[in-house]
Amino acid sequence: METAERFRAAVEKRDLAAMEDLFTEDVRLYSPVKFVPFEGRAMVLGLFGVLVRTFEDLRYVGRFEGTAETGADGEQAPSVILPFRATVGGKQIHGIDLLQFDEDGLIKEFTVMVRPQSAVHALGQAVLAGLVEDGLAPAPADR
Repeated sequence: METAERFRAAVEKRDLAAMEDLFTEDVRLYSPVKFVPFEGRAMVLGLFGVLVRTFEDLRYVGRFEGTAETGADGEQAPSVILPFRATVGGKQIHGIDLLQFDEDGLIKEFTVMVRPQSAVHALGQAVLAGLVEDGLAPAPADR
């Protein structure tokens, strides 16, 4: 089974252990809720630990293959887009996962895009709370 299908199966089963060998050590994940990417396998796996708890009813609804320029080096890389549907905090989310692979077939860049804006906001709040809970991000300063 190729990396994209192994990733999809791991997400749908909420199996973090199955994801560990799918990412490069220096993977970058571009999120719709954070300007700078999450970097490194440990951080990305930590984020997925939060995401599998946050997304309700996550299901992939398609697959597109091709190549796309990567953000890291600007070169074309084999890529797969996995459209998905999910619910977060009662908000319906439509989104895509863009997986870009290195020469060994591992995920080196991962971009997530979601809509609508109200869902992005709900997702951002839920992910931040999960990252703080797991000790992966500092608690926001009180205002």
